[in-house]
Amino acid sequence: MRLRHVSFLTVSVFGLCGLLSVSWFTAFSGSRGDVVDVYQREFLALRERLHSAEQENLRRSKELNLVLEEIKRAIAEKQALRDINRTWSSLSEETRLKLWNVSSSKSVLQLPSIFHHLPHLLNREDSLLPAVHVGQGRTGVSIVMGVPSVKREVHSYLTDTLSSLMAELSAAEREDCVIVVLIAEADQQYATGVADNLKRLFPAEIQSGLLEVVSPSVHFYPDFSRLRESFGDPKERVRWRTKQNLDYCFLMMYAQSKGTYYVQLEDDIVARPNYFTTMKNFALQQPLEEWMILEFSQLGFIGKMFKSLDLSLIVEFMLMFYKDKPIDWLLDHIMWVKVCNPEKDAKHCDRQKANLRIRFKPSLFQHVGTHSSLAGKIQKLKDKDFGKQTLHKGHANPLAEVTTSLKTYQHFTLEKAYLGEDFFWAFTPVAGDFIRIRFFTPVRIERFFFRSGNIEHPGDKLFNTSVEVLPFDADKEALTEGREKTPKYHRTEDGFIRIGTFQSGIAEGEVDPAFGPLEAMRLSVLTDSPVWVILSEIFIKKAE
Repeated sequence: MRLRHVSFLTVSVFGLCGLLSVSWFTAFSGSRGDVVDVYQREFLALRERLHSAEQENLRRSKELNLVLEEIKRAIAEKQALRDINRTWSSLSEETRLKLWNVSSSKSVLQLPSIFHHLPHLLNREDSLLPAVHVGQGRTGVSIVMGVPSVKREVHSYLTDTLSSLMAELSAAEREDCVIVVLIAEADQQYATGVADNLKRLFPAEIQSGLLEVVSPSVHFYPDFSRLRESFGDPKERVRWRTKQNLDYCFLMMYAQSKGTYYVQLEDDIVARPNYFTTMKNFALQQPLEEWMILEFSQLGFIGKMFKSLDLSLIVEFMLMFYKDKPIDWLLDHIMWVKVCNPEKDAKHCDRQKANLRIRFKPSLFQHVGTHSSLAGKIQKLKDKDFGKQTLHKGHANPLAEVTTSLKTYQHFTLEKAYLGEDFFWAFTPVAGDFIRIRFFTPVRIERFFFRSGNIEHPGDKLFNTSVEVLPFDADKEALTEGREKTPKYHRTEDGFIRIGTFQSGIAEGEVDPAFGPLEAMRLSVLTDSPVWVILSEIFIKKAE
């Protein structure tokens, strides 16, 4: 019985211990599971962060590789550009043009351009930019006048031509036109010198926009040494006419957008009075679509008017054949292509061309140059339709003895000019030169008028020259004014009194009656002149 109780107790103890063991194990197992879960979650989060860092590292690595590739590509492109430039320079013009066609257009059709006719222009980006450009860029005018000018071996007529063109314009006409001078020389130093001289002589005209001066880049012209001789002309003449065609093209391209009409002139002409309005009215009277050229001179390429809208066609045609024929032949060929029927005779063709080329009479421009722009060539061309122009105007002046310090040219003496028989023409004046008129007997003078220059040589004017008088009674009180008797007029050291000056080649005015009878009058040159001088009109009116 006792053994049974001990066994029961033992079993109870072991059961209790087992129960406690199971409870402890269960508790321990639950606590351990929570920790594992925590570590597992942290591990998963760490792994996720590592994965993200790895991805970010890969992305940054790719970016760095791209930057490195860009640097390598830039270095390679720079080196390739150098190689291309060296290779491009060694290519022929024909090959360059083909490459330019491929790279400049995605279209299957290749449009012609100036580069097809002048492929050398591809060598320089500035080949079509003017090397010299002076002016205000005026646009929207009725007429643009183009005046190409080149260096002449003997004498330049450019300033005379510009003086004539501008002297015959009214104030309103000056606002409705542009005169473009093209200094057609590759010598930039010479072109700049001419432009500077024009700025000095015509500052107001340039400032107002009336006058513009341009010069092509030295890279505009091709290599003229490879021209072939044609029509029996020597190589120098072929070069001259070829360059002349390109000069006309440059001038037309520059002027096209500036006005409604374009008039081609030369640098050795004079203009008839009222020429601008005459040209404009004649053009407006023509049917818009009928004419192509209006001629205001029968000589060469002088006074030829075109519609600005037609200049593109004309330039394109000239560029196609600029090396082959002179400009007047090319213009005739354009009209032949437009209206002549090969199955008709020459007379029919001439009648058709007459509808495109209309002549105005009398001529508005006269050619005055004798020394051609072609070295050694003398041309005494005169437009018979221009008519005889009066080069001087005579008056009945008081009897006097006339003397001058100027050197007279040929038979154009001061005596003849004073008597109204001819004009006075002399070599370049310098400071201190004079023209003196000493009356045989003292005479009262009411007014005076002196005109320098004439229609054929409008630039031969007197500049910075004063008009002076010598009263017979030089001590008159009338020559002073005010309480302190200050001088009313400037008196020279030899007693002459300055009463006027030349402005734009003309000196005119009234003589103060207080001077009384005059013993003499004098024109005094105050500074050196850049040109010869012509005195084409002398009028001294006696007081009644």
